[in-house]
Amino acid sequence: MATTTNFVVPATATVRDAGCAALSQLDAASTLPAGFPTKLDAKLAWSGADFSDESDYVIRLLDSDIAEIDDAVAHFKGLGLDGDLVTPENFPLPTIRPKLEALSQEVHHGRGFGLLRGINPASYTVEDLTLISLGLQCHVADHFGRQDRCGNMLVHIVVDKSNKDAVEHHRHSNKAITFHNEEAGDIIAWLTRSTAASGGKCIVSSAYTVYNILATTHIEMIHNLARADWPFAFPKFHYRPIIFYEDSKLIINFGRAPLIGNVAYPRSARLPALTQHQAEALDAIEAIARATELHIRTQAGDLHFINNLAILHRREGFVDGQSPTEKRHLVRSRLRSSKYGWSIPDGLKPDWSEAFEKPGSRRWHIEPIPPLFPLRKYPN
Repeated sequence: MATTTNFVVPATATVRDAGCAALSQLDAASTLPAGFPTKLDAKLAWSGADFSDESDYVIRLLDSDIAEIDDAVAHFKGLGLDGDLVTPENFPLPTIRPKLEALSQEVHHGRGFGLLRGINPASYTVEDLTLISLGLQCHVADHFGRQDRCGNMLVHIVVDKSNKDAVEHHRHSNKAITFHNEEAGDIIAWLTRSTAASGGKCIVSSAYTVYNILATTHIEMIHNLARADWPFAFPKFHYRPIIFYEDSKLIINFGRAPLIGNVAYPRSARLPALTQHQAEALDAIEAIARATELHIRTQAGDLHFINNLAILHRREGFVDGQSPTEKRHLVRSRLRSSKYGWSIPDGLKPDWSEAFEKPGSRRWHIEPIPPLFPLRKYPN
């Protein structure tokens, strides 16, 4: 198996320097892959330093907004429907809706992320809090996707010490996680029910910025990332690229576990290993993403939205406290908008179809069910 290298980017490095520090000694290609642009000139190409204040990306809900949300909850419950049937029509938010429409456009065509703040989880039952989260989400993107073959629609990201596998599964551990995308979903949304006593911060970075740096400093890495020879181990073994250029948009989708495995989930010796050039390309993405990342302060009740096709995300390690309010608990959804959804490249269509199109069971657990986790051999 190819060994991965660890690139260290000085804290004082500029964005350009960060890219250079992450580069291998490959021979540079003279041109980019066919159809790929020399530069992505879009709002999605940003650096964390571009945001001077969290008000740049946080939408604060007013008292009047909360009152409207409460009215929508009462209206929906009066219809006698199950919570998974929530839609923009039966969860009416006439005043807030323009804010959510603007947020949807920002996530799809602007900076690629944002969050709603102002919900107090302590003010609601778990059932009502879940309904509020889904009701707000469906105004941003109207289709919910399955997140595994068990049909779970809501994934609870909590520390689970019930067994060794759960402890090592990054969804249920408190360890730091490297930059990655979820394997399906245009948008990843999650409600923070409670935060850890320390750590666990959400950290995001622009894949567009990573691309621009590599396209300027080392074209060969763009070629490597765009080749359909990356050996992904799940959901079943397949080859595909990490980056695509589809409908004039850069799309990135990868995680390290399905490509190289980890201590808890070692990669089968029967599967092809990454080449040295591929391993270096992964390290380059990580180094540049870290040098240009944005740390987002999170509090209970925050509802995050990120563009899973263009924004990378990672998590810092954390420590839970003794109180239930000091135990990190996120509830994650996968979303797709019928209005703003991006064109999905052929290499990703099977996972998108599995999540959003194929018939099958759909489970909406509003609390963690430890026996169901982890849900597959490899962590996502």
